[in-house]
Amino acid sequence: MPTRIPLILGAGQFGAANTSERVSDPVVAQEFVDLMVSHGYVGVDTSRVCCDGTSEKRLDLKGVARIDTKVYPEKPGDHSAEKVKESFKASVEALNGKKIRVYYLHSPDRSVPFEDTLEAINDIYKAGGFEVFGLSNYMAFEVAEIVGICKLRGFVMPTVYQGVYNLIDRLTEDELFPCLRKFNIKFAVYAALAGGYLTDRFFVPGPDNKDIPLSKFEPDSKYAWFYTSRYYPAASAVAELKEVAHAHGLTLNEVALRWLQWHSKLQPEDLGVIVAASRKEQLQTSLDDSAKGSLPDAVVEACDATWKKARSAITKYWI
Repeated sequence: MPTRIPLILGAGQFGAANTSERVSDPVVAQEFVDLMVSHGYVGVDTSRVCCDGTSEKRLDLKGVARIDTKVYPEKPGDHSAEKVKESFKASVEALNGKKIRVYYLHSPDRSVPFEDTLEAINDIYKAGGFEVFGLSNYMAFEVAEIVGICKLRGFVMPTVYQGVYNLIDRLTEDELFPCLRKFNIKFAVYAALAGGYLTDRFFVPGPDNKDIPLSKFEPDSKYAWFYTSRYYPAASAVAELKEVAHAHGLTLNEVALRWLQWHSKLQPEDLGVIVAASRKEQLQTSLDDSAKGSLPDAVVEACDATWKKARSAITKYWI
């Protein structure tokens, strides 16, 4: 059954061994993609920076999969025209020439004038390098500035924005969403499950009676700073939501995905919700949960109450 909002396979943790990867076998990666395609979804999302630059190499995929990837500024100057073109070339080589659907600026490099970066993006687009230009982790006024530059210079316009959004992280709704709707920019959701925080797994005791760790929250993860500061303060509120969910025979995972499908500010025309997993069974569960209908009113009210309690720790939607 198709979902109200499309789904996209998150492949940012597909990569070579010992690179913080969750899936390293290309055969398994292909199985994940085949499962998505069997449900009618063809988008696969990653970035040049993921798994130390090895994620894209795991995506030499067969079939109809469409790749969305990004250029991330790891240091000031990485969004210079020269560096952007170098990164794009590296992505194409890693993908073995597979066509890129969406090419994102993964995060702002404010050390480089936006116009310089956008000119490089436009050059790549005109050469047939990708189909759609996207932004990620920019402030709303920066999106508006970029739209203005692109209009003035005749550059390819950004038509997709990928941002953090889930039932305990809704800051995008206040100013970013109105900006995107004004400029007809579609939204793509990352952190739909708050890095795994919105899953029952986080609350299941391990053999030593400690919570099972989530990879993105582990101290050696490059993403730990983002997830721990953002979501740990909401622990008690999420625990309360879990109790409400269980009282209605639901899991946190299901509540989070159904909330995005039916009760969020997303629209069917948006690019989609990124879903990730380390096992096919997890991915199948997310596919099944996303295809279900709207939540009971009491659960929606509990979701809203959880957001109100969590909101003080969410200070920005950009990087």
